[in-house]
Amino acid sequence: MVATVRLDDVLEDKLNSLANTLHKKKSDVIREAIEYYAKSVEKRKKSRILKAVEKTKNADRDEYENFEGTLSDGL
Repeated sequence: MVATVRLDDVLEDKLNSLANTLHKKKSDVIREAIEYYAKSVEKRKKSRILKAVEKTKNADRDEYENFEGTLSDGL
């Protein structure tokens, strides 16, 4: 697939600099940047899900302990 991207001068300079420093084609730098970004987004997504699961587990545990405490009180 061919994609066309418009870059401002600052971003174009950064791309040129990276390509020169890494001795890679600009298209390779762009592909790697997209892969890196996609992995980063996926990692953050998984992290948010794990935090939500942990929060739910803690809330369920607290609710269970409150319920057990109520049963122990004879109510």
